[in-house]
Amino acid sequence: MKPSVDANLCIGCELCADTCPEVFEIRSDGYSHVIDEDPPESQWDCVREAADICPTEAITIEE
Repeated sequence: MKPSVDANLCIGCELCADTCPEVFEIRSDGYSHVIDEDPPESQWDCVREAADICPTEAITIEE
């Protein structure tokens, strides 16, 4: 699994970082960034949840 964030779609709402802080963080630029590009299987559910709740669908997952 490889999550990514489309910076052109991200609005910095922080839902992803709140849902899965081990994989996503909001940086000083105000946008979400992936901090673990190859998360362990134990994090896959929260990565999927973060992608599902993103209001702009900025998070994609390559399985």
